[in-house]
Amino acid sequence: MYATLFYLFYKDDVFSTNEKYFVLIQILVINIIVPVLFYLLLKSTGHVKSIMLSQTSERAIPLILQCFLYILLVKRSIVITRYPELHFFFLGALFSSILALVCVLFKTKASLHMVAISGLTIFVIGLNIHLQLHNPYWSALLILLSGIVASSRLEMNAHTSREILIGLFIGIMPQLLFLYLWL
Repeated sequence: MYATLFYLFYKDDVFSTNEKYFVLIQILVINIIVPVLFYLLLKSTGHVKSIMLSQTSERAIPLILQCFLYILLVKRSIVITRYPELHFFFLGALFSSILALVCVLFKTKASLHMVAISGLTIFVIGLNIHLQLHNPYWSALLILLSGIVASSRLEMNAHTSREILIGLFIGIMPQLLFLYLWL
């Protein structure tokens, strides 16, 4: 959602207000409302114990759902011809979700918080370069927030430093690879 807001705000002259609302509503439904409803379903059926998904085995079904939702986004909503930068961001997020799912299959837990914040950070840095914004403040803020997220996950004993680094790698690498295609 944050990446979409950032994208639409900085490409303000390209999109109408109605189109911005339409895109934001799609992202809200597909990336927030559907996963929350699906979590409630998994919780009520006993497949997950808490929202933290602390057990590696609890992460498989939500990650598979997230992959399908990202596929839906990049195939039907956020198409490359209209939203090229955002399309590649969500394509990178899809690959990050696939990598996190592969980690689950190998009984390894990655920090999904770090996957998200590091992917967003790379996207914003790339968008700053692409649009020639010359605004280092967003990038600096997101790098700082990445450190805060990592510290909080360690402080809460939700992850080990290894899991934080795996999440960081999974979030950064796909975004960097796709950055090459739209930068």
